[in-house]
Parts: sequence; C-alpha cells; structure tokens
Amino acid sequence: MSAPTQKAFPVSWDQFHRDARALAWRLAGAGPFEAIVCITRGGLVPAAIVARELGTRLIETVCVASYHDYQNQGELVVLKDVAGPVKALGDGTGRGVLVVDDLTDTGKTAKIVRDILPNAHFATVYAKPAGRPMVDTFVTEVSQDTWIYFPWDMGLAYQAPINENTRG
Repeated sequence: MSAPTQKAFPVSWDQFHRDARALAWRLAGAGPFEAIVCITRGGLVPAAIVARELGTRLIETVCVASYHDYQNQGELVVLKDVAGPVKALGDGTGRGVLVVDDLTDTGKTAKIVRDILPNAHFATVYAKPAGRPMVDTFVTEVSQDTWIYFPWDMGLAYQAPINENTRG
C-alpha cells in the first residue's frame, strides 16, 4: 500500500484578500477588540487586512518558529513574546485581544499563544481538523492532508498542460 499523496491548495493574492476580508466580516460581531496580535510570519498579512476592516490600530506580534524547512513542523520556539502593554490589556489574560494567523494546522502554535493569552479571541483564515479546536473563528476548513501554498510563498511560473506527456 502506498502512502497517501498530499493535496495541494494554491491560494492567489486575490483569493487570500477575499478570505481575509471574510474573516473580518465574521469577526465584526465578536469584538470590539482593543488590539490585534498576529502570529508571525503567516499572520502578518491577514492581520493587516483584518485591522483595516475592523478599524483596529494597536497591532502587536508574537513570533513563533515551527516550520523550519517549509515541509515539516519541528520544535516550536517563541522568538518574541507579546509586548507588555498588549499583554496587560483587560484583565491581563488577553480579554479584548484578537489573535490572527493564516492557518492552524496541528494547533501546536495556537496552543502556545493560548497559553500566553488564554482569553484572547483566536481567528485564522484556514483551519485543519487537528487545529480546529484551538480556533474561535475561521473562514475555510481544509483536510489535514492538504498543503496550502500561500501567495507569498509562490512566484509566477509556466505550468505544463496536464496532457503534455500524452502527446506523441
């Protein structure tokens, strides 16, 4: 029996922008949020779009490294914690804070951020089943065996026709 193949889900800039705006639309009724914390690096782009749509100006980052080779999730390392002023908002547990990421895959990164801000509202554009329990709001669920190709990870290149190898 051969190993299952991974599905590809390429996302264009236009599609990602629409999906991030749809996330903001869903979040509009969940706030108000005093600040947004984006998980870098993937959360930077959707956080900018959500911040614009919701009119939020206070934006902070939490830097977590997990995908060290773009294919396999390794040991998670918090490179930069949430800054004190945002961390101290509300009751100091993240109440009134919106955490934004591009994707929750296994939920491990989200778990680390939830440990830092346990009462924050966690939103992501895309969610996979293993990470889904860590997310409060998301736009699209994709299967666990799907690899999402984000627009910032891709360049324009020639694509051979599907039937190119069948020509004689």
